[in-house]
Amino acid sequence: MKKIYLLIILVAFSFSCSHRSDSGTSIVFHKTHEPKKENAPFSDAVQVGDLYFLSGQIGMDHTTRKLVAGGVEEETKQTLENIKAVLKQHDMGMNNVVKCTVILADIKDFAAFNEVYKTYFPQKPARTTFAAKGLAVGAKIEIECIAAKN
Repeated sequence: MKKIYLLIILVAFSFSCSHRSDSGTSIVFHKTHEPKKENAPFSDAVQVGDLYFLSGQIGMDHTTRKLVAGGVEEETKQTLENIKAVLKQHDMGMNNVVKCTVILADIKDFAAFNEVYKTYFPQKPARTTFAAKGLAVGAKIEIECIAAKN
C-alpha cells in the first residue's frame, strides 16, 4: 500500500511539474543498467534533485534472471547487492540510502532478514517493513529505497 502511495505521489508530482518543478529541480527517469530490463515498464531509479527513488529489488541474480537459492537470507543479500549495483550506476553507495521499504512474503522471516540487512546499513536509514502475499516471481523479499546524493 505504501509503495502504491509513493508511486502515486511521484507520478502526480512528475505530471504537475512537467519534468521541472517551480524551483527548477529536474526530474530524470534513468535508464536501467541491466540490458535484459530495457523494456521493463519502470525505471530502476528516478532522480528528483539530489534524491533518487529506487524501484524495488528482489533476490534475483541478474546474470541468470532467477532467484538465488538458500532462503530469505540469501535473497536478502542478493537484493541488497542489486541495490548496490543501481546506486553504483549513479556514483553512490549504501551510505547514501536514507529510507527503505521492505516487503517480506512471510513476516516470520523478519529476524533472519534483519540480521543480513543490518550488515549493509550501519548508518540505520529510516525503514518500513511489512509482509504481503505474492511478491514478483515468488520472491521472499523486496526492498525499495530512497537515496540522497550529497
